[in-house]
Amino acid sequence: MTDLAQLYQVIDHTWPAAKIWTETGWTLRDGQGGGKRVSAATMAEPNADIGQAEAAMHAMNQRPIFMIRDGDDTLDTELAARGYDIVDPVNVYIAPVGKLTDVPMPRVTAFQIWEPLAIMTEIWAKGGVGPERINVMHRAATKTAILTRWNEMPGGVAFAALHDGVCMVHAVEVLEHQRGQGVAKWLMRSAGFWAQAQGATQVAVLCTKANAAANRLYQGLGFDLVGHYHYRQSPD
Repeated sequence: MTDLAQLYQVIDHTWPAAKIWTETGWTLRDGQGGGKRVSAATMAEPNADIGQAEAAMHAMNQRPIFMIRDGDDTLDTELAARGYDIVDPVNVYIAPVGKLTDVPMPRVTAFQIWEPLAIMTEIWAKGGVGPERINVMHRAATKTAILTRWNEMPGGVAFAALHDGVCMVHAVEVLEHQRGQGVAKWLMRSAGFWAQAQGATQVAVLCTKANAAANRLYQGLGFDLVGHYHYRQSPD
């Protein structure tokens, strides 16, 4: 099973920042409006100077934000003392591909498509996934977008990308009137079949702790909870 440190690398490769580099003890990310995951700094060396990371993010016109990973307790405490707020605690899940490919996909239920169709970007936009996050998807190396069809109509979308034998699924979005009918389950299963075809052995997904329905979905599909992270965001 892939460990948590490896999964952090999978996140960076399957949902890539416009630029990522390490200096003065920090790994820095130029998100270009693509959200917290591609903008947050992470500690690369113990006792790195927080002020230097803040200055680097200000230079990119980014609000200072840090991803607090496993083992970052001291950093977490220091940022709290500076008034940084906790944002979006996240659960990290992983499952063998076989957990998602044990049930055949019904015909014309899901389609793996790259590049995304207009209807797919429209569905993402309804969930707050706008052009900047679509640009993040384009930067991933091995990827697909997934569209489901339900009740003879579009049901939902997801994005999947591959790194180091792990397929990570991002941006799962189901249209409001199609929710509660298993659409998200078929999105995940379709991602599993795509991952299997690419030679991946595991599928991972990230889910905010506040999203109770999505957490139940992943646990019900057999995903194991293997870790957590959260952000600390500047009050400025």
